[in-house]
Amino acid sequence: MKRKQTIGIITLIAAFSVIWGVQAGKMSLAAPVPRSQGNSAKRVAGEITGKVVFEGAKPKLQEIYMSRDPECLRENQGRTVYVQDGAVNSNGTLPNVFVFAKSGTGKEHFPVPKTPVVLDQQGCIFVPHVLGIMVGQSLKVLNSDFTTHNVHVVPKNNPLWNESQPPGAAPLYKKFLNPEIMIPAICNEHPWMKAYIGVVDNPFYDVTGTKGTFTIKGVPPGEYTIEAWTATFGTQEKTVRVPAHGSTTLDFTFHHE
Repeated sequence: MKRKQTIGIITLIAAFSVIWGVQAGKMSLAAPVPRSQGNSAKRVAGEITGKVVFEGAKPKLQEIYMSRDPECLRENQGRTVYVQDGAVNSNGTLPNVFVFAKSGTGKEHFPVPKTPVVLDQQGCIFVPHVLGIMVGQSLKVLNSDFTTHNVHVVPKNNPLWNESQPPGAAPLYKKFLNPEIMIPAICNEHPWMKAYIGVVDNPFYDVTGTKGTFTIKGVPPGEYTIEAWTATFGTQEKTVRVPAHGSTTLDFTFHHE
């Protein structure tokens, strides 16, 4: 009797072991992939940060006189408006510098953002003064003023366009087919108005502001040529290596006698 009980116990243990092994195998086969593996591209991307410094005598900025349009005068009443080209920030850095990856992306194609880039007209001034946009991305041009503007974009590698935009008019939507650094935008009604559009084939760009700094995020590891463009002080190029998971600092210094 005891022998039969012992054999029965051994049989149960063996059966349980088989069942457990099968279940373990199923668990192993169905084990989920860690989230970090699914987001490997995001995990390895780095960034480039820096600032654009100015050295030398600050240019004397030209005052803008808007007497030809009473509405422009009214919208800027009580303040003096200056040409933005050649401006220097109070901390000795430069605003309106277009910083972008000129090379290093190879033949990789990047998705075009669905959100348009906005160019507005406020106080008879283009806002922003310098902007970036990807090839194929929509440019949305607004007129927030109570006067008529005539938006005239003058590219070399893209189709030229010139359209009137009265107060309250619907936005203008435009796209650029080819990379181009930089495309001037002017207003035929107000000759002091000017903006610059940088058209690139990758999302790795930024424009400096009142602190003169820039940050280019989501950059895959590798070596890149980064260009800094200014309307007044020329351009500079530097080579930088971007590590995975990390941030690389890259500063530019422009001189003016």
